[in-house]
Amino acid sequence: MPGLSLRGRIMPASNATFLAELDGREVVYKPVAGERPLWDFPDGTLADREVAAYLVSEATGWDIVPRTWWDEGPHGPGMLQEWCEVDPDGDAVDLVRAGTTPDGWLEVFEGLDDRDQPVTLVHEDTVALRRIAVFDVVLNNADRKGGHVLTMPDGHRHGVDHGIAFHHEPKLRTVLWGWAGTPLTDEEVATVRSVLAAVRGELGEQLGFHLAEHEITALERRAERLLAAGVLPGPHGGWPAIPWPPF
Repeated sequence: MPGLSLRGRIMPASNATFLAELDGREVVYKPVAGERPLWDFPDGTLADREVAAYLVSEATGWDIVPRTWWDEGPHGPGMLQEWCEVDPDGDAVDLVRAGTTPDGWLEVFEGLDDRDQPVTLVHEDTVALRRIAVFDVVLNNADRKGGHVLTMPDGHRHGVDHGIAFHHEPKLRTVLWGWAGTPLTDEEVATVRSVLAAVRGELGEQLGFHLAEHEITALERRAERLLAAGVLPGPHGGWPAIPWPPF
């Protein structure tokens, strides 16, 4: 792509990920050629899934995924995404000593740290983060680590790294289980309904450039099931509930 210059590789990352500059702005570039094969996702589809996640994010109106698009780069086609400068002192997901969960935070699970001391994984109880949890259910996101939530200085929360989402089989893995079993809000119901309608129209056509037809159908079915249940789901038990590592 003319004007795209690589500044360096972002480490650590499972797949080739570069910090680049385009028209004076920093962007993330993930070429298809740098994707490692996965046993449960088709080869060469991760960048497409990232773009598809942005399209669904736009349909929600929640501004979850930073602007993401498909383009050519020095290492071939892939996805480009606007770089976000996060709040260096902000964390939406954290590990705390057992029994010290702060007010306004929700507990997810307990474990032991590297010194065998009991700790609890927690996440904030905010509208911005909960929207990401709803979004992940619709996407069937298999990789919502704590580090895949960007804490912005203005309090907004972005979600990134959606390369292993949209599988047609249940694969939701997330650290945002604190709301499991809680009823959807009226706003969340309206938003999921809006996304479902969009998938059956123009959004579905756009997604067709990045996802297989059966994956788009599965997206519709997940939205329908979420609306029918009326609550955020909990771990299923048929697959790992937490991505590893969780951060």
